[in-house]
Parts: sequence; structure tokens; C-alpha cells
Amino acid sequence: MNSGSPILPHISVAPMMAWTDRHCRFLLRETGSQITLFTEMITAGALLHGPRERLLAYDAREHPVVIQLGGSEPADLAQAAVFAAEAGFDEINLNVGCPSPRVQRGAFGACLMREPELVGELVAAMREAVHLPVTVKCRLGVDDADSQPLLEQFIATVADAGCKRFYLHARKALLNGLSPAQNRQIPPLQYERVYALKTRFPELQIMINGGVDSADAVADHLSHTDGVMIGRAAYHNPLIMNELAVRFHGERPRSAFDLMAGYRDYMIRELDAGTRLADMTRHCLGLFSGMPGARRYRRLLSDHKALARNDIAVVDQAIGEVMERAA
Repeated sequence: MNSGSPILPHISVAPMMAWTDRHCRFLLRETGSQITLFTEMITAGALLHGPRERLLAYDAREHPVVIQLGGSEPADLAQAAVFAAEAGFDEINLNVGCPSPRVQRGAFGACLMREPELVGELVAAMREAVHLPVTVKCRLGVDDADSQPLLEQFIATVADAGCKRFYLHARKALLNGLSPAQNRQIPPLQYERVYALKTRFPELQIMINGGVDSADAVADHLSHTDGVMIGRAAYHNPLIMNELAVRFHGERPRSAFDLMAGYRDYMIRELDAGTRLADMTRHCLGLFSGMPGARRYRRLLSDHKALARNDIAVVDQAIGEVMERAA
């Protein structure tokens, strides 16, 4: 009889530029211990030539935490992977899905879906450099190159290079004429194409992403895939992640006040270390959504003059606005 722990459904929070920084990730970790967190995308060039220590910083409580890298040069990504492994990340994920013009100019992100052999080289270079899992986050295709046979060819080629886990945003990317925000809304979601990939490649781990905003939706997707990645719904309403942790990982329910208590302690430590209060409070604005006093709470934590004093008292005042009405 196997006495090991059961394998829990893989649930993760998507990498989101300007959102999933280390402060946001700490708050989200308060929702559940088994949810996988992702960094924002960090380019290989930034790690090679930029403020590496700051870019790789995270709290030990964030594990399991994945670093997402962007780039298209095998040697650069291999070195960036070494830095990430030395920093203690649990997984290295390659961005093959970002449609922003800036990323396109760097010849990486979603445009790499047109070059499966190159993506395979990038994966192989990182796998040779480190012993961590190297995974890929991609779309269903780009522009007119979005047929299911092309997608299957991409997955097969990259899998042959050693990638065993794919995170699929269930939309294609339109690289000309749409902003990144529009690319998250206008191309239609095609979940059935991701399900078909799991049927076609049962030996691979297929994770689905895009438009998932409820526990029931997660349950539906888990009947077809190996895991579910939540994006903006997790950021705007962190409590949804606790709902998932309770339902799928057997963890304890936590209230918005519970999450805020842990995050408040974190903010105090970070203030002592020189972090700006405004860099942390922006991530918890949606925590009490729908509760009496939430509007006043958000207004207080959006007051730039008050936040500039870097005094936790404004946070206590904001929490008090909601707590007073919840009593």
C-alpha cells in the first residue's frame, strides 16, 4: 500500500507584469500553502546586466515559487537559470506567451511560438545548466498560425527537448493591432483545444489558464487537465485562492481579516527594511471587496500623501473602517 501523501491538484497564480511582485506573492501565500506562485516575467538580460539581487528577492515563505524568464538566446537563458537556481526557486518557466510590442522587439514572448525548434533549444540549454524543472507558458498560437496541428507540433518539439509541463493560456495571441490588455479579452477562449492537448499528450502535464474565476470552473477544468492557473481574479480578489485551497487542498478557511493580519506583520518588517508602504498596499485593495466600509478602506490606502509617510497607522485605520462595520 502506498502510504505517501496524495498528489494535490496543481493550482497556481499566473505571472502578471507589475502585479505579482514579491509583496503581492506574500499576500497570496497567506491564502494557502500549496498554491504555486509565479514571479513577474524577468528577462535574462536584466538578470545578467541589471539589479540581480533585487530581481531575485523573495520571502522564504513564498515556496513553492516559480521564476518566469523571458529571452531568446540559449546562453543568456542558461546563465539566468543558474542565477535562479542559486537563489532557490522551485521551477523555471519560459515565457512564450506575452504579446506586448516591447517583448516582440526583443524577439521573445508569444512570437517564439513560430519557432518551436528555437524554444526547444532554449529549454535544452536551461535544463543542461540546472537541475530544476524547466517549463513553458504559451498560447494556442499567434495570428494566423493557430491551428491545432501547429500547436501540437510546437508542444511535441518542445517536449522532445525535455519540457514536461506546459501552461496554456487558452487564447491565441494577435501580435499586430491589439494591446496586451486586448489580447487577454478579444481572442476567444478555446478551452477544448487545451483539453485535446492533454488527450494527445497524456504523458505531459497540461495546465490551463485564461478567464478562470470560480472554484466550480476550476473543478471543471481539473477533470480535463492536470492543473489550473488563475490570473486577474486572484489579484482582484485574493480570497478566491483561499476558497480553492480549502476545496482542493484541504486547507483551513481564512477571512480577509486573517489575510490582512499576516500581511500587516509583513508590511511592518518591510517598512523597517526601507520598503515604501505604497508598494505594498496597492496589492491588498481588493481584499475587502463587497464588505461594508470597503470603499473607505480603499480610499485610505490609495491616499498618496498618507502613504508617503510610510506609517502603518494608515493601514490600521483602513482595517478599522471595515472591522467597525463588521462587528
